Amino acid sequence: MSSLEVALGPLGRDEVLARYVEFVAARCRPNTVLATVSDLRVFFSVIDKDPVAVTPADVFEFITVQRRGAGDGRVVRLADGGSGMAARTIRRRLAVVSGLFNWLVLCGDRAANPVPRGMATRRTGAGGQATGSPLIRTPRTLPKVLDPADVIALLGAVRRWRDRAMLEAMVLGGLRCCEVIGLRMEDLQPTNRRVFIADGKGGHQRLIPMSGQFFQSLSNYLSLERPTDTTTDAVFVVLKTSRRGSPLSINGLEQIVASAKGRAGLERATCHQLRHTCLTRLREAGMALEAIQAQAGHRSIESTRVYLHLADSWLASEYQRASDLIDASVGILR
Repeated sequence: MSSLEVALGPLGRDEVLARYVEFVAARCRPNTVLATVSDLRVFFSVIDKDPVAVTPADVFEFITVQRRGAGDGRVVRLADGGSGMAARTIRRRLAVVSGLFNWLVLCGDRAANPVPRGMATRRTGAGGQATGSPLIRTPRTLPKVLDPADVIALLGAVRRWRDRAMLEAMVLGGLRCCEVIGLRMEDLQPTNRRVFIADGKGGHQRLIPMSGQFFQSLSNYLSLERPTDTTTDAVFVVLKTSRRGSPLSINGLEQIVASAKGRAGLERATCHQLRHTCLTRLREAGMALEAIQAQAGHRSIESTRVYLHLADSWLASEYQRASDLIDASVGILR
């Protein structure tokens, strides 16, 4: 049995879906392939049809089921009060399903994609062209960041130099949790205070500066805690149990952060919030947006612009400058 068949499970019996996942696997990262398999499984568990027989009405039925969710509706999300799947989740699943049908159209197995691009409206855009509204509206929310006091409390709650170094990599360097776990010994440049990210999001590489505080904690971990008989080149390894000396997993890192959060008495603290906190503080300190983009590993500057809104001191200073000019002009007119 191939690894694809193991990943697909019941979907492996469907030749069309298996062929599409093989196509995705040839051009995307492993996590994208797993997400594709998962989202396709969800869709066809609701719409029990052959892919070539799916209609737009089936797509709308899927959206309705996803929004309704399971149960009697008494359990809701704290973020928005909804009882079904979050809008971003539904939108991502529709994107995956739409990708399948686009592929089927290119293969000649379908005449059109049954997933609508949006809903038509009466408004017209540039050139008199009709515009449409998104099929799924997703609210634009700001990432959550930690206060400096919470960061200090979190770092003070960790019990090992290894754990402190990993947290500092995220909150001082803006690394993603997968990038922290993926660090290899050869990626470290303590003399130049640089870290090479060999396998970032989307497979993109970058060389970024890192705080001396991180390298100090890292040095303590390497000299005092990391097993000397470790054969892996992964920087961060398991220190106990039968897996001692093997590379630490993302789940292991998340559990370390969760445990430190509990000991510190914090209501929230996740790996991604540590990354958001770092990038926000860098912007507040005056770091150029393009530099933050390079530090974060964002392919688009639009992903970085959110930190303009999080760094409220920047917005306040810009508003105050403009407000002073307006007040001065009004004073002249008077």
